[in-house]
Amino acid sequence: MTDQLSPASALDRPLPPRAGGPRLHYAWIIAAVALVVLVGAAGFRSTPSLLMEPLHHEFGWSHGLVGAAVSINVLLNGLAAPFAAALMDRFGIRPVVSVALAVMALGAGVTLVMDQPWELLLGWGFLVGLGSGSMALAFSATVTSRWFVKQRGLVTGVLTAASAAGNLVFLPVLAWLVQQYGWRSASVTVAVCALAVVPVVALLMRERPSDLGLLPYGAPEDHVEPQPPAGRGLRAVRVLREAARTKAFWLLTGSFAICGATTNGLVGTHFIPAAGDHGMAETAAASLLALVGVFDVIGTVFSGWLTDRLDSRKLLGVYYLLRGASLLFLPVLFARTVHPSMVVFIMFYGLDWVATVPPTVALCREWFGEDAPVVFGWVLCGHQIGAAIVAAAAGVIRDQLGSYDVAWYGAGALCAVAAACSLLLRRPEGTAVPLSPPVAATA
Repeated sequence: MTDQLSPASALDRPLPPRAGGPRLHYAWIIAAVALVVLVGAAGFRSTPSLLMEPLHHEFGWSHGLVGAAVSINVLLNGLAAPFAAALMDRFGIRPVVSVALAVMALGAGVTLVMDQPWELLLGWGFLVGLGSGSMALAFSATVTSRWFVKQRGLVTGVLTAASAAGNLVFLPVLAWLVQQYGWRSASVTVAVCALAVVPVVALLMRERPSDLGLLPYGAPEDHVEPQPPAGRGLRAVRVLREAARTKAFWLLTGSFAICGATTNGLVGTHFIPAAGDHGMAETAAASLLALVGVFDVIGTVFSGWLTDRLDSRKLLGVYYLLRGASLLFLPVLFARTVHPSMVVFIMFYGLDWVATVPPTVALCREWFGEDAPVVFGWVLCGHQIGAAIVAAAAGVIRDQLGSYDVAWYGAGALCAVAAACSLLLRRPEGTAVPLSPPVAATA
């Protein structure tokens, strides 16, 4: 009979949603899979900071060259997210994430046989950056919006913290492998781990609750599954064009670019080789950088609590000034061994690492109303551009001057500029007006 469904097509057909379900809602399994993916993506993305000295000794490649690879990595990590979100809407979460993991594995694998600088830029720069960027904000936002109604904020916070957890889990282990077995062992580990997650995603990830006949976690029985908005790309461009006409957008983007420059771009990329310049073992430096992630989680949660109670402009100003002051002290804290003053720096700096995100999001919401998520996406691109520029520039400074000191002092000064940008913001008059009409009206 031509109207009968084959077994395969019957399995693929979504079931009608139901309010009931298993004791453990499948949304939590989806969240667990997403957490594994995001932890791995964050840890793998940070690996090049461990390879700077080994690649310099084996190939004679400069810190600036390795920094350029990290620069490409960081830039693509930010720019890939909007396109990944569109691909997930078009083709589904499972195929996009599986391909992204395979691309990361390929990028790490390319480095095993490289002997030319362009292969480093292709592997750890382009491929790993593209793969990890496809599994960052777009992935977590898509998962939480589709699978959760209740506890959505909690799950979003946990998945956001996965970046810090990735450094905590992988950096010390990879540093030990590099020290014991050489830098190629880190590349092999990244490639194998990335590929190992692909079957987990293929077997356990599902696109929507309705595929299993479920409602999103915490959704009422009359819940209607939202459809992806039409014209998303056009709206993003339109919002950018309108936002770029405001002073607030450039102040927010400028300050957040400095945020990226002084975190992922400088400390995240160059802290380990800078500590190595002072005789510190790579495993010890990697453990310190991983410890930043622990305090990062605490600081971000506390910052969210403060943002609900204090003026976000003043809060950002204080954050940037404190970060700048800590970076000015950092050059004199490096030593052959870990001492209490360095641990204090790590705790203090870690609390401030991404504490800037909640007040920046709040200011976007205050100024741009319903368009705030789109505007913040563009502000976040500024963050990654700042990180990319400094990741490369700090390596050049080290090559030319033999020390990172100028980079640390320059970062401290940039933080003062970011604080000034934050304090120059003024409360918008009246209620923020969306920069573009609702998507349904513009499609």
